[in-house]
Amino acid sequence: MRELLRGLSTDTDLLRWLSMDDLARRFVSATNAVAEGQSPRVQLSFLAPGSGFRTARRAGRTVIAPESYARFDGVARVLASVNTQGVQRVYQELKPLLEAAHAEIAPPGRTFDQALSQAIGRMTGVVVPTGLVEVTPKGALYVYADPRLEALSGAEKHLLRMGPENMRKVQTKLSEISIALGLPSPEQAKQP
Repeated sequence: MRELLRGLSTDTDLLRWLSMDDLARRFVSATNAVAEGQSPRVQLSFLAPGSGFRTARRAGRTVIAPESYARFDGVARVLASVNTQGVQRVYQELKPLLEAAHAEIAPPGRTFDQALSQAIGRMTGVVVPTGLVEVTPKGALYVYADPRLEALSGAEKHLLRMGPENMRKVQTKLSEISIALGLPSPEQAKQP
């Protein structure tokens, strides 16, 4: 599996990610989590940024600082560097392995293609914010001041924390991959 995936990009961070154990189960579990709106933090802990969340004051408001978004530049860069046609070829080769790992955790009757389509649909459906994103303190954490953003799922908030530029890169690549794989639309994927 690692050998097949290595050929998708020359980015050294991808090679580091591929050194993790249990890649198929991690990918399948993370995909299912995102499809259900849950954070894939546990499965993808190795992608966690090296620095903490930062805010800034602008016009009397607390907003997400640009350097907070920059923490995710590497993830977006690696994803954008992946060869979409290569993904299509590798996915077909790995599909039996992914379906077997998926069968261990999925509800009966749900295919991995459906879960992947739902996960991609969830991520590409998040509206990229324009302008500064205001946050307010809540205990030791921050929440989005805009109730529509705060109402997003955990998975969608993870994407939002990447910042507009990184979001666009990720959404573009995910859309390309979905088309290349011929996945069902997110609406079709929800149907049994």
